[in-house]
Amino acid sequence: MTKTIGHTCWAIAEGHIPGRSNGPEPQMTSHETACILNAGDRTARVRITLYFANREPVGPYEVEVPARRTRHLRFNDLEDPAPVPRDTDYASVIEADVPIVVQHSRLDSRQSELALLSTMAFPVS
Repeated sequence: MTKTIGHTCWAIAEGHIPGRSNGPEPQMTSHETACILNAGDRTARVRITLYFANREPVGPYEVEVPARRTRHLRFNDLEDPAPVPRDTDYASVIEADVPIVVQHSRLDSRQSELALLSTMAFPVS
């Protein structure tokens, strides 16, 4: 690829992992996901910080996305430095040392009639 795509900083202003799910696990577990594309030639070192309405931020959570790869990262699986709380509103800032593209998705399976949403994160830089 001759053209760099993406940005090094992204924001997702909306986040919420429902505390319960309906259907078989892990496929139907309610979750939030950051879909990260690294179309470049270097591994992306990614840092995620979570922001809350009534407490200090948590992070950074650190992950890598190899060059010319994608990673679908469930916020439910983030554990270090702390598990992401359920039934709690939050926002996230995602920073990388190389340009990446970030898309946000949510599966809310609290009811048998599922709700799935997906939206682009906001590119900051």
